[in-house]
Amino acid sequence: MQVSIACTEQNLRSRSSEDRLCGPRPGPGGGNGGPVGGGHGNPPGGGGSVPKARAALVPRPPAPAGALRESTGRGTGMKYRNLGKSGLRVSCLGLGTWVTFGSQISDETAEDVLTVAYEHGVNLFDTAEVYAAGKAERTLGNILKSKGWRRSSYVVTTKIFWGGQAETERGLSRKHIIEGLQGSLERLQLGYVDIVFANRSDQIVRAMTYVIDQGLALYWGTSRWGAAEIMEAYSMARQFNLIPPVCEQAEHRLFQREKVQLQLPELYHKIGVGSVTLSPLACGLITSKYDGRVPDTCRAIKGYQWLKDKAQSEDGKKRQAKVMDLLPIAHQLGCTVAQLAIAWCLRSEGVSSVLLGVSSAEQLIEHLGAIQVLSQLTPQTVTEIDGLLGNKPHSKK
Repeated sequence: MQVSIACTEQNLRSRSSEDRLCGPRPGPGGGNGGPVGGGHGNPPGGGGSVPKARAALVPRPPAPAGALRESTGRGTGMKYRNLGKSGLRVSCLGLGTWVTFGSQISDETAEDVLTVAYEHGVNLFDTAEVYAAGKAERTLGNILKSKGWRRSSYVVTTKIFWGGQAETERGLSRKHIIEGLQGSLERLQLGYVDIVFANRSDQIVRAMTYVIDQGLALYWGTSRWGAAEIMEAYSMARQFNLIPPVCEQAEHRLFQREKVQLQLPELYHKIGVGSVTLSPLACGLITSKYDGRVPDTCRAIKGYQWLKDKAQSEDGKKRQAKVMDLLPIAHQLGCTVAQLAIAWCLRSEGVSSVLLGVSSAEQLIEHLGAIQVLSQLTPQTVTEIDGLLGNKPHSKK
């Protein structure tokens, strides 16, 4: 989950679709800055020079049945899925760094968490330039460098929008996409990231194609975009022979369902865009240990008053009551409410990975136990959960 303010609708409407999504066409010797050098883990096939020409993009063939079919890691029990139709395999549970890395937990605890995650088969690590004002990326990069794990064995994703204080250091202009990603790579001490997410819709497709051509990223995705915006970006990419997004990062949990369960599956089947979801526990509020109060260990305490207010609102209290109603189902399955909620998220069609945010290695191990719960979620159990929640989305078609 990322706290940020969207571009104003007036600003988005003030430009044509082509200018907003594709950006201005660069002139000769456009002076956009070169790739970052010196980071560990250079991109496969090298990077750093603009290719003379790109072959025409061939439309993606229909995905075979079970394109998101799972495989299980040897010795870890972790399950892996395709990221949309990109072919990239990611662990069904990933690790996020918002609030925790570089902020609420020490670097030593962060290293413990990342080590436990990797040893349990987690291969997807998500961050953003805005998290802890860049400290989250720096902490993640320091740990990855010290561990010496093979770069090919894990996936790093970051998000671009909110950078520095200057007007040119935020947004999704071609300038900030390129320079912001270069800054992220310096903090991460990496030669490339696997996926760079655009955290808001703006002029972008041409710039994202550029950073991929430069070897700074392998894929790009969207974050908190609407289905229509994603489809528009895809269409623009096809029209101008550019690279389309491969996935959307969206919030998804027991009380926030419609986008991931109705809108994104349609995009997955039409254009192959997968889903990486975040905040399955609503920043820690979907557990059985909260009885109307916000405990000291919750993210809603230290500097996140808005989250505390949301939890203690009337709507928040009603949701907490429904969480308590799930306790009998969790007890029947032999799991915690948190594990049940995460496993429930993993059932949604098109979801490649669910990002976890934890403050300790012990908490991470508990949440990883959701994988064992997944196989126990029968249609009857899911129907029972839907009945208790009373918020199952229905297509309006």
